[in-house]
Amino acid sequence: MSFQPIIVGSGLVGWQFLKATNDTQKAVFNKSNEMVRDTDYFKENIQSVKTAEDLVSDRRLLRVALGAFGLQDDINNKFFIQKILEEGGVNNDALAVKLSDERYKEFASAFAFDSPIGSRTQLSYFGEEIVSKFREQSFEVAVGDQDNDLRLALNFSRALPNVAESDSSADTKWFRVMGTTALRSVFETALGLPSSFAQIDLDQQIEVFRDKAQSRFGVSEVDDLADPEVMDKIVQTFLLQSQVKQSSATSSGTIALSLLQSIPRTSLL
Repeated sequence: MSFQPIIVGSGLVGWQFLKATNDTQKAVFNKSNEMVRDTDYFKENIQSVKTAEDLVSDRRLLRVALGAFGLQDDINNKFFIQKILEEGGVNNDALAVKLSDERYKEFASAFAFDSPIGSRTQLSYFGEEIVSKFREQSFEVAVGDQDNDLRLALNFSRALPNVAESDSSADTKWFRVMGTTALRSVFETALGLPSSFAQIDLDQQIEVFRDKAQSRFGVSEVDDLADPEVMDKIVQTFLLQSQVKQSSATSSGTIALSLLQSIPRTSLL
């Protein structure tokens, strides 16, 4: 059995405990037998992979590869994953580029099976690069098995700086945030946006995100939102808003149950 992260409380209480013990818990998690077996196997065998077909044909390698990008649920969609990898993440006609979920583009680009000079699997440091991502993602998944809000908070703290550090325009960075389910979820909740918000025009969405972020956090661009102090405010707001929504749902359910119980019972006979 793999080590399961210890979660004490929920919301801000759980978050503060998790932050305080994060490094220690990750170290123990990464030394668990299952994690060591999976990561050692990947590092020892990934350089033998030359094509996308090679990768999808080895379930153990594929599990780590997908898990490194939070795509572990696609483990059985081999044809789809092979197509994603073969077409790469650069050409505008590539499937990964067309999909709204940015994770597929990052996944395809990381392996670069479409490159004329060969895939990145042949690089000496590639195995460790993917394994590092896999460990981070796996720990977040394990946390999410106990508290999904804390998983989203961990993901946000790790992923937003990566977006901010990319060599992209301000609009593109916002598009990446909007196309990454976990990041989008944190922002939508922290900014009080409804789930139906995703249905409006993308350019309008960016403007709303910027306006709301400026109003609530004092900055509107991803680069500034990735400042550690600002990120901490966003995470705290997200967790508080999420708890409020859960409490409201619970209260509504309790009221509905009370009303049903108060209805006089009459005989049908």
